[in-house]
Amino acid sequence: MATQPHLLVDDGDVHDIALIPGDPGRVDRIAGHCDDAETIAQNREYKVVNATYGDRELTVCSTGIGCPSAAIAVEELSNVGVETFVRVGTTGALQADVEIGDMVVATGAAKNEGTSKRYEAVEYPAVPDYEVLSALVDAAERHAAQRAAESANGEAVSGDEEVHVGPIASDDAYYAESDDAVADWEAAGLLSVEMEAAAVFSLTRRKGLRAGAICTVDGNLVKGTQKGTDTEDDELPEKAKNNVGRAIDITLEAATRL
Repeated sequence: MATQPHLLVDDGDVHDIALIPGDPGRVDRIAGHCDDAETIAQNREYKVVNATYGDRELTVCSTGIGCPSAAIAVEELSNVGVETFVRVGTTGALQADVEIGDMVVATGAAKNEGTSKRYEAVEYPAVPDYEVLSALVDAAERHAAQRAAESANGEAVSGDEEVHVGPIASDDAYYAESDDAVADWEAAGLLSVEMEAAAVFSLTRRKGLRAGAICTVDGNLVKGTQKGTDTEDDELPEKAKNNVGRAIDITLEAATRL
């Protein structure tokens, strides 16, 4: 297999499981939770790092913003041996009881984007792999139980964020998410909206691969708060920024079981 044209990776460069945040900067943050991190390639929005968490070798690769660039990452990583993909990102809440800093594990993604439609009909479901979904939920529950035990023992535990499990939407047009669209998503019971999961889920299903997604809530569209609206200099609200680390820990623990 030739060098992949966008990720600039070859056969043997990556491991069989990849964590795929959107932000290249978050690749470094994930790698900081691991050992033996080594940058393999960097081009455009894509940064590829290999690392070890416990005994599990894994690859971390940024996808940039949106389904088109995420699809390129999935296509090229799968060409060189990745079999399991876990999106670790941020998302905007669509239900009033989902707070900034909470996390959402997606059970499916509405295809409000154009990329997956180039691969298949909109009626085909964009859903995660059951094993990956279960590993993320189990890791989140273990993490919550550990925090509860630490709190009961009098240890300082910051935050009261929850992990929500359910369907989300993937949308192409960040600045064109109208009030009517948000109200429709809310009425449908969708938990949140982000920009990559539908393509990741659809492509991996078609290829016989595995995928899942966990995202930290960085704003609530129902309440009218979007990321960046309550901070002057930082993209993420402080609570969301802090809890991205928790989502990373949950994802890495899940990866050790996949």
